[in-house]
Amino acid sequence: MGSLKSIVIWTLIASSLFGAKVSSEHWKEGETFSEYLASRDISRDLLQSISRADIKFLSEIQGQQLFYELKDKEGTLEQALIPIGEEMQIRLAKAHYSHTYSFEIIPIEYKEEEYAATISIENNLHTDISTSLKHPVLADKMGQLFKGTVNAKKFKKGDKVSFIYTQKTRMGKPYYRPSIKIAVLESKGKQQFIYADEDGYGYKSDKKSQAYTVTGKKKVTYTRRVPVSKKASRFGMPLRHVRVTSSFSYRRYHPILKRYRPHHGTDFGAKRGTPLLAVNSGKVTFAGRQGGYGKVVKLKHAGGYESLYAHQSRIRVKRGQHVKKGQIIGYVGSTGRSTGPHLHLGMKKNGRWINPMRVLRKKSIKTSILKKFTKYKDVTTTKYKKVEIKNAKENKVKLLNYMKQENRAFVWDDYMQASMKVKDEQSNQTL
Repeated sequence: MGSLKSIVIWTLIASSLFGAKVSSEHWKEGETFSEYLASRDISRDLLQSISRADIKFLSEIQGQQLFYELKDKEGTLEQALIPIGEEMQIRLAKAHYSHTYSFEIIPIEYKEEEYAATISIENNLHTDISTSLKHPVLADKMGQLFKGTVNAKKFKKGDKVSFIYTQKTRMGKPYYRPSIKIAVLESKGKQQFIYADEDGYGYKSDKKSQAYTVTGKKKVTYTRRVPVSKKASRFGMPLRHVRVTSSFSYRRYHPILKRYRPHHGTDFGAKRGTPLLAVNSGKVTFAGRQGGYGKVVKLKHAGGYESLYAHQSRIRVKRGQHVKKGQIIGYVGSTGRSTGPHLHLGMKKNGRWINPMRVLRKKSIKTSILKKFTKYKDVTTTKYKKVEIKNAKENKVKLLNYMKQENRAFVWDDYMQASMKVKDEQSNQTL
């Protein structure tokens, strides 16, 4: 990875390398990186060696995030791996025979494998998966898959659910949530396949266009235009004419730094001076310069959402100001670390970066809608939405083959805490 030391994962309970041991901890809520250094007796001079491009990622360390440390027999920190998202991590490494430390951001090394399981219903789906496979998070994901497709409360004792999923593992432990691919419910001699989209939601068919129903009541039927209400989660676009030039990514090759870095946002190409629009109503929490982002505006919205608009040429709002959806808050520019005029839009949900394109809608301003009013009589309307279900046919074949073989499902309490081996690549000696 371009450093003096590389990390090799062993699938052992523990290991001793001249007394060095690996341990895992959860990052303390509210703890800063500077406070962490002080707690490990590391000089704060290290902060001076961190580039301005990387310093902003220190605030991306999440509270209760699991991280790993390698310490010698005296308890001195030799290495630390601290995640800053799902794909990247901070690596601290102590130099040989010295008390100085290096800082770098590297990809997280993990393994991702495919598993299959069959669960016979004894109590309920969630309890049976948690008990049989020792993986409560997997039980949660299966509940998400069946929600809206099959009522899990109606499962009867003796029904069977078979499914295929992938799970990332790191240091011998499950890493991040599993991803369900496909499931099948066997009840009363019949099979019902449920296909999963990329977010883990289930559908009864693998078609690209999926139907869903909207139910209402009516006495008489009429339509009228009413103001949009309770649409806090519906976000508009930040520009009137949208042209995406760089997408959200956990691991993107930075065109200026020439290194891999997370890209927690979406870049939109536009001419200098193009008006920037608030993607939703909210309060201005920051308006000014911020490192490589240049001139920045941050907005806080309802529902735990925050939006960030970077590289502006001119800011039009002030901190503390309340803005409406579609209001001009600034203008496209190229301030900060930028290759040319564009908008970098970042979105957070409850403090975590998310892909802005998952929540944005094409129309930035929508103050009213035509609404159909009905009373007393049940009315059901069928609508359709586009859904991407990858490798549906291949996954169905895999699942059917697994069900014929009746192999024993993997039980996750078999996974044990792993240890590390550290190797000096220059001398080719194991420490």
